[in-house]
Amino acid sequence: GRRLVVRLLSLVALIGAWQVAATLAATPDLPSPAAVGRFVAAVAASGDLARHLGATLLRVAAAFALTMVVGTAIGVALGRAPRADLFFDGWLIVALNLPALLVAVLAYVWLGLTDTAAVLAVAVNKIPSVAVTLREGTRSLDPALDEMATAFRFGRIRRLRHVVMPALAPFVAAAARNGLAMVWKIVLFVELLGRPNGIGAAIHTAFQLFDLTAVVGWSVSFVAVVLAVEHLIMEPLERHAGHWRLD
Repeated sequence: GRRLVVRLLSLVALIGAWQVAATLAATPDLPSPAAVGRFVAAVAASGDLARHLGATLLRVAAAFALTMVVGTAIGVALGRAPRADLFFDGWLIVALNLPALLVAVLAYVWLGLTDTAAVLAVAVNKIPSVAVTLREGTRSLDPALDEMATAFRFGRIRRLRHVVMPALAPFVAAAARNGLAMVWKIVLFVELLGRPNGIGAAIHTAFQLFDLTAVVGWSVSFVAVVLAVEHLIMEPLERHAGHWRLD
């Protein structure tokens, strides 16, 4: 309860500082919180907010799921196979440093201006970082866990399910939280480049019309959802994933 109160006070202070800055600037280039609030209320009433936000959330969910499944599989495989890790380490370094713009443009050129291309572009950008986190986590596993699994004659699937993945839960949670933070941003970017709907597309349209109130309004709506997901879902999951280490 105390943490919630502090966060709410911090949010109120931020909005207050925003209001003071907008009052002192007295320019349409810095809309006030009230003006932005009226815009958000209007697009919510018209249904545009639900339509654009829904499209963005679907792309985020698809890209995040693909990123975590593929990245975790690659990371665990490389962490448990030193020779494969040595061979593919250079590949991971290259993938980590690929610009998001390049990946998005190539995806749209090769696959067309589709949701599939958008989701794959986001996933390709984030899979390497998830793989690196899980690789390091797998390397740090206690060898005694493998000895225990061998003593109990666990097969590969059972060993992975009951020994490796529970021990890796904190690393998976950390990779998920960091990965989701970046997926949110990259989804907006690929929407801006080539999708007709979504928050990124709406921001792009508002920018073309030089409507700063709309730009800030769409952004605030998006940030509010991001904060809700972060505090209500990701933080509790991360605490739960590492709880067993405290027992």
